[in-house]
Amino acid sequence: MFKVLVIAESSGSRLTISTLEVCRVASELSMLLGGHWEMLVDHQTEEAAGAIAPRVSSFDLREIAYPGPEMLSDIVAQVTKAVNLVIMPATSTGKDVMGRLAQKLDAPLAQDCMGFEVVAGRPVFKRALYGGKVTANVELSGKLTLVSFRPRAHAPIQQSDEFVKANPCMVSIPELMTAVKLQPKASSERPDVTEASIVVSGGRGLQGPENWYVLEDLLDALGPNAALACSRPVSDENWRPHSEHVGQTGRAVAPDLYIAAGISGATQHVAGIVRSKCILAINKDPAAPIFKVADYGIVGDLFEVVPALAAAIRRGA
Repeated sequence: MFKVLVIAESSGSRLTISTLEVCRVASELSMLLGGHWEMLVDHQTEEAAGAIAPRVSSFDLREIAYPGPEMLSDIVAQVTKAVNLVIMPATSTGKDVMGRLAQKLDAPLAQDCMGFEVVAGRPVFKRALYGGKVTANVELSGKLTLVSFRPRAHAPIQQSDEFVKANPCMVSIPELMTAVKLQPKASSERPDVTEASIVVSGGRGLQGPENWYVLEDLLDALGPNAALACSRPVSDENWRPHSEHVGQTGRAVAPDLYIAAGISGATQHVAGIVRSKCILAINKDPAAPIFKVADYGIVGDLFEVVPALAAAIRRGA
């Protein structure tokens, strides 16, 4: 029987949307392959997982504030007996954990997948290559295989009416070789950039960190489902935090609407936004590469266009 194990990511006692998305993948794959799936969580998210997965295993790290990828990969390696496929969101943490896990278990890994299908009774995963210009079909061989999926590549799984009690995992806590220092997260009511349905992103065209109020005003007009992002030069200059950096070397997003203001559209940036359903570009340079991938483009000064756009949204125009 084919067994799929989802490694959950959480925020407090809440499962992340990215985790709920890979749970849908696990559910569909196990059904197509005639198997079952389960979720591995920490003790804080047992209740949330019990309303989602048909089987839940939990580990207790009450004495540890944050296990980190090093410890988490060691824990997962201890519970993969009889597992055929391990799935995790392709977040920065997820990709780190899966890379370490592949080395520990000597198992094949496909990172940052977008989709899947079952061919001749075996799962085949779809990955984007060369900045999204081509798609590769990847079939992994081995008794145990590992896959991470891009956030927003699938719809989140729905909560079940039944509650499953978690089964405690007996795992040994490894000795860490590195120290983990937690950075306090800035408080925000806005969604994470990878989970937002609308993303407003700024580039060097904003000229400095003092001008980001222009985009923040647009965010307020768009509502609570909008998140703020930036291009790599902006995060490199420390105008905005690296967590908002979107692109090939940053975070990949797939919102319903992506607004790029003052971003030229380098290949590395486009690679991180290519899965957006609709791209609106605002740039005063009519030859900016961003217009080649945009669904809609506005040639103009963003300091005039963005406030006018925010005002029009508030009027309901």
